[in-house]
Amino acid sequence: MELDATDLRLLDLLQTDASLSNQELAARALTSPATALRRVRRLLDAGIVERRVAILSPERLGPGLTALVEITLDRQGAEHLDTFEARVAADAAVQQCYRVSPGPDFVLVVHATDMPGYHALVQRLFTQDANVRNVKAFFSVKRAKFDPRLPLPAR
Repeated sequence: MELDATDLRLLDLLQTDASLSNQELAARALTSPATALRRVRRLLDAGIVERRVAILSPERLGPGLTALVEITLDRQGAEHLDTFEARVAADAAVQQCYRVSPGPDFVLVVHATDMPGYHALVQRLFTQDANVRNVKAFFSVKRAKFDPRLPLPAR
């Protein structure tokens, strides 16, 4: 799908604040409300906008643990990678899942309420699977930046 300058303005605005009313979005994108509505629907239908969500502040929700976890599988065949990926992607504690190369097979970003919650996640996702060879976790002590925005091409 070809994106023009109006599409890019709308995407930039939505990445900043997806709660804008259609009227406000149109005014800031320098287009009519009907055009903004039609274009946003088209961007949603095309899958360019996956979903509109609220980003919560983990610090304000109370204590919790965020870990970056490297996973190396014992067998790396396509079916083994797909099986592991499907299992971790279905777990609510897994916020992000990446297949990576070189090095480990996967890097996960996980969030647990506390260390017993993390231990339960390890049991559920890594320990019971005989195909997981190595798990290496790095626990976040401070989140210096989090920004889900993607850079957009200049128009």
